[in-house]
Amino acid sequence: MYVSAAAAALAVIALLPAASAQTERPAAREPYGIALEGFAYPYPVHLLPLVNDGEQVRMAYMDVAPTQPNGRSVVLLHGRNFPSSYWAPVIKTLSDAGYRVIIPDQIGFGKSSKPQGDLHFDTLARNTVALLDHLAITKTDIVAHSLGGMLGVRIARAYPDRIVHLVLTAPIGLEDYRLYVPPTPTEKILENEDKLTADGYRKQLETNYALKLPPEQVTPFIDARFNIKGSAEYQRWLRAFVSSAQMIYREPVVHEIPLITQPTLFVMGADDHNAPGRANAPESLRAKMGQNAELAKALAARMGRGRAEVIPNTGHLVFLEAPGKYNELMLGFLAAP
Repeated sequence: MYVSAAAAALAVIALLPAASAQTERPAAREPYGIALEGFAYPYPVHLLPLVNDGEQVRMAYMDVAPTQPNGRSVVLLHGRNFPSSYWAPVIKTLSDAGYRVIIPDQIGFGKSSKPQGDLHFDTLARNTVALLDHLAITKTDIVAHSLGGMLGVRIARAYPDRIVHLVLTAPIGLEDYRLYVPPTPTEKILENEDKLTADGYRKQLETNYALKLPPEQVTPFIDARFNIKGSAEYQRWLRAFVSSAQMIYREPVVHEIPLITQPTLFVMGADDHNAPGRANAPESLRAKMGQNAELAKALAARMGRGRAEVIPNTGHLVFLEAPGKYNELMLGFLAAP
């Protein structure tokens, strides 16, 4: 069943922090804590204590039970620039279809701890499986977006017996960025991220992600990033955020994708040409990066149980931009054997 763009936009806005009042806010932003204290999530948030590289951390997650359970669960994996609250419409779709939905904020993101050490996909994968163990979930489906797609690949490869279906929604990591972009010092990325303004960040999201969303739907993502700058712990948050960029660059997963054994669906936005680090690549190579829909189709063809679907006229946030078609593809795929 297709949902009109207007109805979908209203549904998403209703579940995210209100933007109407935010459009008239004064220049001074009300600071959030670096665990997004002050930023509302659509469902209760729980915390799981973990130890990562000797450091005590806490993993935030939502656990949404369906009214009429079908006995199955789905784990939603968020992207780098988005709090897991942006999954709100997908959570409702899955919950209404009978799935228990688990929505973690990975360590270093959202309402979870910001560690002092580097981030690694292997560590995030272990954390996610530790959460499944804590919740007594032996097998689950994964629906992942953007950076979450890279993590979903690593989980599916490292823990194949735990994952039934894998839905990769506009994933990044479909190419090895090291082949195009020279290594960038962490201090340089810190400097660039620190001087970015809210307006500059909005333009970055709109351009890099080919967003088709109205401005008010993008505002919560701006707030989740920039209201943190008033926190006394902002530098700790910033270092964790930059560590995630280095993780994407240093730990490619594209070479593992053809080895995935689980049924895998790529859902791509036709206009999504996001390619982390493109601005730092030689100009002659930039146009070759980010051909994501074509990359997904090529990778799916090399997989035993891969399939790629491209939704026209959509960008990186395909599940918010074309919710009717996205839900149809996702639910149909998860229901298949």
